[in-house]
Amino acid sequence: MDSRHERSRLAYPATAVAPLMLGALLTHDDGAEPVTVRVTEVEAYMGSGDPGSHAFRGQTARNTTMFGEAGHLYVYFTYGMHYCANVVCGVPGQATGLLLRAGEVMHGLETARKRRGFPRTDRDLARGPARLAQALGIDRSLDGADVFTGSLRLDLPETAGGEAVRDVSTGPRVGVSGDGGSLLYPWRFWLTGEPSVSVYRAAKVRAVGSTPASPNR
Repeated sequence: MDSRHERSRLAYPATAVAPLMLGALLTHDDGAEPVTVRVTEVEAYMGSGDPGSHAFRGQTARNTTMFGEAGHLYVYFTYGMHYCANVVCGVPGQATGLLLRAGEVMHGLETARKRRGFPRTDRDLARGPARLAQALGIDRSLDGADVFTGSLRLDLPETAGGEAVRDVSTGPRVGVSGDGGSLLYPWRFWLTGEPSVSVYRAAKVRAVGSTPASPNR
C-alpha cells in the first residue's frame, strides 16, 4: 500500500472525506488477536469554524494531533470514562477530522467481546464511538498514531477490496449542543440501513452555569 497516495485521499475537509471513510476497515494488531472493524458511521468536525469541534478555540496540548498531517489518529478521553478516536483529515493547521462513531467487528470477535465485557449482541460491540474504541483497544497511547504505517491500519474502500459506498445517509451530529449540533450542521454520515449505526439523540438542554457537553463526543 502506498501510504502517500492513501494519505492524499484524506487531505480534504472532513465533510468531503466522510463518504470515503464509510466501509473502510480499521485493524488494530497490538500483539494479541488482531481486531478489524468496518466503519459504518462517522461525524465530521471542521476546526476553527465549527463550534462543536475540540479545535474551535485553537490549538492546545490536548488537541495538537488535530492540527497535524492527515492520516493520524486523534484520541481523547471523555467524561472520565471513555476514549474516542478521530481520523485527522485536511492539511496541517486545518484541524478537520472524522469521529469514528460506529462500526461492525469483522475479525477478532472473541477479543472484541472480551474488551467490551461480552455485550448481549455482537451488533453492540462497536455501536457508538466509545464502544468502537474499546473493541479495537484504542486509548490515549495511540494519539498521533499513523493509520497507514503503524499497528493501527486503515484500509480505505478500494484498498479493502470493496467498491465506493453510494448509499449514504446524513443528519445532525449526536449529543452536540449549541450551534455546532443544529440542523445547519448535518455532518453525521452513516451507511443507510446498517444495524450497527448508533441511535440518534439530541443534546440535552443544560441549566445556565452548568458544564457544557463535550464536543467531538
